[in-house]
Amino acid sequence: ELLGIALGPIEVDGVVTIDEAIDCRRGWAAQGVQVAWTNGCFDLLHQGHLATLNYARGSADALIVGLNTDSSVRRLKGDGRPIVPEAERAELLASLSSVDLVVMLDDDEPSSVLGRLRPDVCVKGADYMDRVVEMPETGMVERHGGRMVFAPLVEGVSTSERIGSTRTKG
Repeated sequence: ELLGIALGPIEVDGVVTIDEAIDCRRGWAAQGVQVAWTNGCFDLLHQGHLATLNYARGSADALIVGLNTDSSVRRLKGDGRPIVPEAERAELLASLSSVDLVVMLDDDEPSSVLGRLRPDVCVKGADYMDRVVEMPETGMVERHGGRMVFAPLVEGVSTSERIGSTRTKG
């Protein structure tokens, strides 16, 4: 239950299929609930991730997180990634109070899912701000009346940098 609103057929752990998320989204929209979306790999969950998730949740009444699958992370980040398997990453995200639903995202970018989900707000890290025009999701979100917003970055926190420094120390 969110804000006293029944969420519909949702698994207990908050990890749902895209079709279940769309059903929830439709129900929320009918009740005036604003929905935010953010997505990413969320490998080695850190303070920067938490800040982005909290910012995203603060942008709307509900937050749906698209989590890149292991195969998608490998395509985006290279062999050796992810460090944490998708089932564990999904469970960690779903357990956070800022996150309402987690959907697995096997695409390398989320525009097709966003076209179906139609969030009111799409949140990206501020490092994407200078690329907003060329991002495929921008057009998709704006075409459906949504808006793009950018979460401030937490300086000095990066999964890739942490993995790199661990590997060079080892």
